Amino acid sequence: MAMFYSTLIVPMFNKQKPLEEGSLRDDINKLAFKTGFKLDNIFVLDGSKRSTKANAYFSGLGSKKRIVLFDTLIKDLSNVEIVAVLAHEIGHYKKKHTLKGMVLSVIETGFTFYLLSFFIGSITLSQALGSEDASFQLGLVAFGILYSPVSLILGLFGNFYSRKNEFEADEYAGKMVDPEHLQNALKKLSVNNLAI
Repeated sequence: MAMFYSTLIVPMFNKQKPLEEGSLRDDINKLAFKTGFKLDNIFVLDGSKRSTKANAYFSGLGSKKRIVLFDTLIKDLSNVEIVAVLAHEIGHYKKKHTLKGMVLSVIETGFTFYLLSFFIGSITLSQALGSEDASFQLGLVAFGILYSPVSLILGLFGNFYSRKNEFEADEYAGKMVDPEHLQNALKKLSVNNLAI
């Protein structure tokens, strides 16, 4: 999905066009060179047709990496602020946050299915819920009830891990660009996203 999201799925809902030559493209290319981030594709997405949220993201792997800027981001932020936001995103890439997140997600999913295997068809849990025989449906209900505390703990861990990654990406961006530009960009993005 990471490889094909931007090239196959996004075009079904939005239009993407290459970022025009100019100062913004030049500034992004300078950042990519400075950070050692190989970049060939920079696109603008017409996100304003559905939302006023400003956003940017990377997608793809290897030589198929691309940066996608929402048109609302270009409208709301200055060039230096956009570059600072991209430095933050490059920080996630350099720190391998996406890869680590995918590995953790696979582990969590495997753990969840492993626990579910104990609940499906359990006669004890079906009897606790009022049935005399083991029932797949009652096993699912029991799992949903008993998994809630586990889900809460995993959610807290996930939030902690996410915040840690955001701070690391901010720290990386602060070394690549003027931290004040990043602060200003994040403030504008927060106000914009909270206003919706």
